[in-house]
Amino acid sequence: LWSGATAMTGAATVFVMILALRLLLGIGESVTYPSYSRILASEYPEHHRGFANALIDSGTKVGPALGILVGGLLVSQVGWRVFFVVLGCGSLLWLIPWAKWMPRGKLLASREDASEIPSIGAILSERSAWFTAFGLFCGNYYWYFLITWLPAYLEKERHFPKSKMALAGWLPFLAIAVSCVFSGWLSDRLIARGGSPTQVRKGFAGTGLTFATILIPVVLVRDPTLALALLTLACISYGIYTSNLWAITQSLAGPRAAGKWTSFQNGFGNLAGVLAPSLTGFVVDRTGEFYLAFVVAAGFALAGAGMFVFGVGPIEPVNFRSGAGHRL
Repeated sequence: LWSGATAMTGAATVFVMILALRLLLGIGESVTYPSYSRILASEYPEHHRGFANALIDSGTKVGPALGILVGGLLVSQVGWRVFFVVLGCGSLLWLIPWAKWMPRGKLLASREDASEIPSIGAILSERSAWFTAFGLFCGNYYWYFLITWLPAYLEKERHFPKSKMALAGWLPFLAIAVSCVFSGWLSDRLIARGGSPTQVRKGFAGTGLTFATILIPVVLVRDPTLALALLTLACISYGIYTSNLWAITQSLAGPRAAGKWTSFQNGFGNLAGVLAPSLTGFVVDRTGEFYLAFVVAAGFALAGAGMFVFGVGPIEPVNFRSGAGHRL
């Protein structure tokens, strides 16, 4: 669904068709995070979840990096329609190795007693579930601001030609991916050596989002090289946060609730994908510049840090049966 909708977008002729295909893409995409979160919560111990999640998340950052680089260089030459068709059809090729090497055996054959799986109501009664959702919403605002408005900022306010925008715009996303993988590995090593999952996971999430506010000076400095360096540093900080984001959720929810908890958290958090592009567009349209838009994105990052550090409870499995944990 995801790849097919992308490829068909290249053939769309009216806005309604494009909108319908984007909605179909979203439906296909929605199963990814709950599914892999459930797998990792079941198959990976605590001290391996940071790196495992980071490897997956790095793909979501390398994709936009390559999209900006390749898209910026080729769209002006071949047009946007060809780009969508090639991207969608190319992604369908992934099904070939997946069909051959996807997980089998006990993971797919296992059956569970439904009475032992927490209800969505039980999950929503947990304070940590709401704060992970609010925290993700804040972090996602920052992310959607970058992927929807960074190219426009580089072209309109920094006056980069499209080719230069492509080269400059992909580096920050690549920085997020590299930082995420390294931070996921480091956090796991710290926990394996006796570190508290609560201190390590929260520390990485809070520190990463706090220093992601370095985004503000990006729009203030005049030198484009310095601005790009600060932007890359802000994205490195954001990668520190994303490396531990889903490891926190999987540890809190446990294997039996990881899918439902992740579904709620990810669904709520991705509402930022509606707010960030529209609010940024409104601010830029009213002010004629990007300064306040950058400040708002940084403010959401700082708020997200507070959600994870002070709102989420101890990073340990919630006892749904006995009602233990941090309830509303």
